[in-house]
Order: sequence, then C-alpha cells, then structure tokens
Amino acid sequence: MAAEKITVLYVDDEENNLFSFKATFRIKYNVLTAISGDEALKILETKKVHIIITDQRMPEMTGVEFLEKVLEKYTDPMRILLTGYADMGAVVDAVNKGKIFHYLAKPWNEEELDLTINRAYEKYLEKIELKDMNDKLAGSNDQLEFLLRQKLLS
Repeated sequence: MAAEKITVLYVDDEENNLFSFKATFRIKYNVLTAISGDEALKILETKKVHIIITDQRMPEMTGVEFLEKVLEKYTDPMRILLTGYADMGAVVDAVNKGKIFHYLAKPWNEEELDLTINRAYEKYLEKIELKDMNDKLAGSNDQLEFLLRQKLLS
C-alpha cells in the first residue's frame, strides 16, 4: 500500500498567498485552502486533515482564535502558525491557547515550510499511534476487569 499523502489545510485571508501555497505544494501534498477561519472550520467537518497552517493576521478571526476553535473539535491535526509581523504576543498565545506545533515567519521559505510540514506529520503519526495503543490498552483492561469479576463471582 502506498503511503498516505499528507493533507495540509492552509488558511490565509490573502488569495495570492493561497494560490502561491497551492502552486508550490500541490504535487507533494493534498492541499486544501480556506480564505477564513470559518471556511476552514467547514472544511474540517468533511475532510480529514493532518496539518493546519494558518496566518495570524486575518479579519473576523485571528489565527490563534481559529486554532482555539479547531482544538474544541479536532485535536489530531498538527498546527502551524504563520505571521508576517514580529508579534510575540500572538506567538505566545498560539503556543498556550492554540497548542501549535511550530511558528514560522511570513513570507515563508519553501524549504523550511516543507521541512516543518514533514516534521509535523511525523509527530501526527506518533500521536495517532499512541492514541491507538492507549485505546487497545483500555480495551485489554476492560477485558481483564470483566474476567476478574467473573472469577470473583464464581
């Protein structure tokens, strides 16, 4: 079976940035784009996304606010914040509230962003594997408790 293509959701209120990102990465990744946090949340309802990259400065909803909303429903995707401003407050908020994996300055560097996406995907796979192992362990514990109760009752 071929390796799953990484699905990246890129959120930015500037259409030129969306086109540029898609043109750069569409062959290597399954690229989804959204022009706002609200549009991105609608995409997340129907598509499985591994990596979310969002601009910080957007009207209606900042990148951090968007990532906070993502966390309410979708904890699996790895989150990356882009900002064109040296806005340390936003970065601190992103780390603390949006639980971001990484922060990058805008305009992004293709090689650095590509490397970050791949590192984030490795972390994503580790997180999913850990979750699966915990689920299996919980199931085994339930079975053991059941067997123990049966033994105690007989």
